[in-house]
Amino acid sequence: MIKKVELVPQDLQFSELVQGYWRLGDWGMSAQERLSFLKQHIELGITTVDHADIYGGYSCEQLFGEAIALEPSIRDQIEIVTKCDINLCTDSFPDRKINHYDTSKEHILGSVNNSLSRLNIENIDVLLIHRPDALMDADEVADAFAELKQQGKVNHFGVSNFSPAQFDLLQSRLDAPLVTNQVEINPLNFDVVHDGTLDHLQMKRTKPMAWSCLAGGDIFSGQSEQQIRVRDELELIRQEVGAASIDQVIYAWVKRLPSNPIPIVGSGKIERVQAAVESLNIKLTREQWFRVWAASKGHGVP
Repeated sequence: MIKKVELVPQDLQFSELVQGYWRLGDWGMSAQERLSFLKQHIELGITTVDHADIYGGYSCEQLFGEAIALEPSIRDQIEIVTKCDINLCTDSFPDRKINHYDTSKEHILGSVNNSLSRLNIENIDVLLIHRPDALMDADEVADAFAELKQQGKVNHFGVSNFSPAQFDLLQSRLDAPLVTNQVEINPLNFDVVHDGTLDHLQMKRTKPMAWSCLAGGDIFSGQSEQQIRVRDELELIRQEVGAASIDQVIYAWVKRLPSNPIPIVGSGKIERVQAAVESLNIKLTREQWFRVWAASKGHGVP
């Protein structure tokens, strides 16, 4: 079992790892198999799940909701995160000419209602604005959040892929704290370590959620010079710490950051989820962490 981490004192806790469902539509599972997988990772202590309205071309929330419908009481055992504001051009929306963002009050309210229906639940634990919107009116978003909170449809709010300034703009209009900023962190792309994003969250004592920790698989199969360097260094460290796979070293590398990121595990194979849980026992030294940094950058520290 893994421990819970506090996002909002006495109010909101996540599991130390989050199960991501953005590829649920690719897993080829029946509704019963989806429910069984959910139960398996709950047993491992991973009770927080990550969704977005657009995942699977607007299908993944529905697939998850079908599993919930088989055993509605399981809703009480999990924390559900979902996102809104990306409008995709899909068969479901034939009139759209281009992918774009929409943080209007009307869109946020409609998106939440759709997510609740697809997920087969009555309220969402955390709603995130998925991507920064150049046309975002912070007052309008705040109005939407207040209405959703008052209606009992959403308990907490956060953002995803926001810069510190974008985060602070929205926070300035809200009474309650934004509970997280979900950002990409992996050994191939960790710009947020240096651009002020994680410093900002550490200052606010706000834990980031880390997406794409395994870089979409590029660390394992990519053939660029950077990818090969990183893979080789991770393998050396794997041997040093006695890890079963370089996946575990990667999760330990992400967890070593002082902003205390909560990694999202994207695999639909329970064995790999179990391996991610076991990675929490691995503690990298500062030197090991910077060896991965140097392998990725292609040079040593300044």
